[in-house]
Amino acid sequence: MAWELESRLAQISRAGLQRRRRTLSSAQGPRIRVDGREYLSFCSNDYLGLAAHPALTEAACQAARVAGVGAGASHLVLGHHELHEQLEQRFAALTNFPRALLFSTGYMANLGVITALLSRHDAIFADRLNHASLNDAALLSRADLQRFRHADAAHLDELLGRSSAQRKLVVTDGVFSMDGDMAPLTDMLAVCERHDALLFVDDAHGFGVLGEGGRGILQHFGLKSDRLIYLATLGKAMGSFGALVAGSESLIEYLLQKAHTYIYTTALPPMLAQASLTAFELMADDRLRQHLQQLIRQLRNDLEGLPWQLMSSVTPIQPLLVGDAVAAVELADALRESGIMVPAIRPPTVPTGSARLRISLSAAHTADDVAALAQALAHLARGR
Repeated sequence: MAWELESRLAQISRAGLQRRRRTLSSAQGPRIRVDGREYLSFCSNDYLGLAAHPALTEAACQAARVAGVGAGASHLVLGHHELHEQLEQRFAALTNFPRALLFSTGYMANLGVITALLSRHDAIFADRLNHASLNDAALLSRADLQRFRHADAAHLDELLGRSSAQRKLVVTDGVFSMDGDMAPLTDMLAVCERHDALLFVDDAHGFGVLGEGGRGILQHFGLKSDRLIYLATLGKAMGSFGALVAGSESLIEYLLQKAHTYIYTTALPPMLAQASLTAFELMADDRLRQHLQQLIRQLRNDLEGLPWQLMSSVTPIQPLLVGDAVAAVELADALRESGIMVPAIRPPTVPTGSARLRISLSAAHTADDVAALAQALAHLARGR
């Protein structure tokens, strides 16, 4: 067969890159049940511990009794519910933008924004470690794609200075999903102002985690500009589902008219919009983030001296660098045997030679949970 799918799959397996799903039979949280066994989990992006919070569950149930489950139509036909409208308005106010637009997922939001704004005559400048959805969107837009060195504003400045494109868009993760570090947004915004470019920030892993009241990476850096386009997802720190894009009045109206991933899909279930509104209220409690920072400091202190080094990160994403993909899988398997789940991240998600365990901390974790992980890793290190 010309496609040779079996041989391709065999090659993926030999390289230690085959991925397998595991079946969760509990709510998301620090302690989960997977494939019939209980585990201590450091796998999810539920950074504030809201995914199974009783207030979100009750909010969704109450909304379902009034609005039903499915939206029944796309936003522009008749699926735009008053709960969607309230969510957009609340997010715009939280992030200090004139207006916001609700998408069904972060992936769809990135595709919608970038393909609506750019064409083959424009240029897009992307950090080399951007999320796959940003890269896919850049390719689909047909714009001239130029990638700058990770978190390197000087290299971005150089590339923008050489570009003759009339419209230039810089795209970056706010917090990088596999490294946990932050984009140098203050410097990047200054570069964009010099070269008349817009800056699109995907803050999927920063909203709820960074800034006063969890309002995200722009608030963390104190940034406000009409050159900014801001995206936050609701399925991570918010414990819900969906994504929101904020920007100028004209930008959001243009996306409403032109973003295919907004126009041509069924609207998000209204009950999830209500759950997200409830999450916005809960995330205002800065004690959640203070606890997270205590856990991060504890983890980094407890893992000192191990043969695997934590990468530099002050966010709940704490990558433990292993290097070899097969070795990373073996380490994750050994932890799982001891009752602890931590995912092994391998190429192509991360560059070759940089396979890692992606330790994700949550405000629902305790100091004892972190200590248990550190003790398990120390035991495995002694047995090497």
